[in-house]
Amino acid sequence: MTKILLLSDTHSYIDDDVIKYVKQADEVWHAGDIGDLQVTDAIKALKPLRAVWGNIDDAKIRGEFPENNRFICEGVDVWITHIGGYPGAYNIRVREEIRANPPKLFICGHSHILKVMSDKKLNLLHMNPGAVGKHGFHKVRTMLRFTIDDTKIDNLEVIEFKK
Repeated sequence: MTKILLLSDTHSYIDDDVIKYVKQADEVWHAGDIGDLQVTDAIKALKPLRAVWGNIDDAKIRGEFPENNRFICEGVDVWITHIGGYPGAYNIRVREEIRANPPKLFICGHSHILKVMSDKKLNLLHMNPGAVGKHGFHKVRTMLRFTIDDTKIDNLEVIEFKK
């Protein structure tokens, strides 16, 4: 079993509250708009990190992280990208690929809106952890944690912080 902490849209912000949850995870996944490599360096100093760059990220961040990160965690095919849309409204950039070769878990950020929903047509689970940074219109900072055990995604929990 792998304990995952999923966050996005840090916009250069990380604090002790987030770090507390980083320490409890086996892996941390970041769905883009990192803002500053100090954020990902702080995470990588504690746990393995899988991340993608987002639309606000500079060339330095884009040089360290890919635009799309597709991998297998235990028995689950995972695809992380920053701007991906959601079931019924996938972004044109990913729409063809997701229909042709859907992952089991599709993760994106960008919207600052926490959303978890299944796509019954493509038989996948979509997750957007919202935004855990302080920059943006969101009123509550959010991230997700869950477990992956073989092919099972379970124990989903929303973590909220005051902005």
